[in-house]
Amino acid sequence: MAIDMASEQGAPDLGVDEGLGRVAAAAFVGTAIEFYDFFLYGLAAALVFGREFFPVLGAASALLAALSVYAVAFVARPVGAVLFGHFGDRLGRKAVLVASLLLMGGSTAAVGLLPGYGHWGIWAPLCLVLLRFSQGLGLGGEWGGAALLVAEYAPRHRRGRYAGYLQLGPSAGSVLATTVFLALSAGLSEREFLAWGWRVPFLCSVALVGVGLFVRLRIAETPVFEKARAEQPERTAEHAPASAVLRAHWRTVLLGAGALSFGYALFYLSSTYALGYTTGELGVPRTTMLALQLLAAPAGALAVWFSAGASDRWGRRRTVLLGTGSAALWSLLLFPALETLRPELMLIALVGSALLLGVQLGPIAAYLPELFPTRVRYTGAALTYNLGGVVGGATAPLLATRLTAAYGTATPVGWYLCGLGVVAVLCLLALPETRGVDLTVERYSEGAGRAQRAAAVSGGAAG
Repeated sequence: MAIDMASEQGAPDLGVDEGLGRVAAAAFVGTAIEFYDFFLYGLAAALVFGREFFPVLGAASALLAALSVYAVAFVARPVGAVLFGHFGDRLGRKAVLVASLLLMGGSTAAVGLLPGYGHWGIWAPLCLVLLRFSQGLGLGGEWGGAALLVAEYAPRHRRGRYAGYLQLGPSAGSVLATTVFLALSAGLSEREFLAWGWRVPFLCSVALVGVGLFVRLRIAETPVFEKARAEQPERTAEHAPASAVLRAHWRTVLLGAGALSFGYALFYLSSTYALGYTTGELGVPRTTMLALQLLAAPAGALAVWFSAGASDRWGRRRTVLLGTGSAALWSLLLFPALETLRPELMLIALVGSALLLGVQLGPIAAYLPELFPTRVRYTGAALTYNLGGVVGGATAPLLATRLTAAYGTATPVGWYLCGLGVVAVLCLLALPETRGVDLTVERYSEGAGRAQRAAAVSGGAAG
């Protein structure tokens, strides 16, 4: 099911103005900073936090404990999606994005100042859990708002392309976090790095948040939200957006989360878990693995940029399906290649994962907002995106650690990933195509079936 591009003439493109470039930059910069903050914990959990906050446990148990705290943020992200989505749908997108950036940045900087177990005892890991939960709350509200910021400004026929700027943010944040950790690992002794070096990237978050605030405070509210508020204020200000989403759009939320869970799992298993497994169990030097991951990152960014633009021509669902199906098969090769300990094969494994993940995730910032009406769009998109993270991001590293311990190899982790990929493909097949939809039109009523919804989208659908 694809939207007829001729139907784009049925409504104005509110996003075509001189401020669109500024909006895309604001979405990219803010999201890059938020994901930089979020990824820092993953790197530190794999390299440092087991010894810093859980020294009384054995090496394997300490890593598992650090990854468990890592998972706390994924549980918090749907809560953040509901909380920030509530105010984003009722009051507007801009103010909520500023609040999420401040919460995320403040929590990250506080981790850099947190004393270890040797100084605070049990209070150190407890505070770490609290700060990680706050990070999850902030990121839970960040992505959905940033996606709407771009989607509700951009013209329909180029919505995928402009949403690609947002999807480059996670890649940029990951590269920045990895680069800082690699530089510190190479420039400091092991003792210096463990004593204070790992804290530097967390404290740098303060400066980055200042940059993000400067960019975001210069943009206006999205024209789609302003138009909906002016024309139908009583319907725009949904009293309880989360309740409306779960009542009328629960199927879309569950299918979207199922489709996204595989991408989350692939990313975090090929980054955070792979880093901890190869350096801890296989004896790969920390600098070597960080360098390999850094070399692979640009491939993901290129794939995101390609697939985001391609989704304007091929369709959102078709492009995401291509990346998901291909990545599911690639998952079977990922860990066997890493276990060869041959740098060239390890790099190929990481590059392939980054490329296919980029194809899968490139159109998502346009696809999810197009699945929901304006009055609940923030909550719907954010909740869908972050629920996928609970299944794929929170549980995957923990399950992978147990599978590896049980079988003595990470090969079963690849089969687990492939199974998630199959589930994601089935979820995508049950979702509609949305390319070219008019976001200014209330396309379907609450409780509308899929057929009624498809017929109401942007003037009709072509098979």
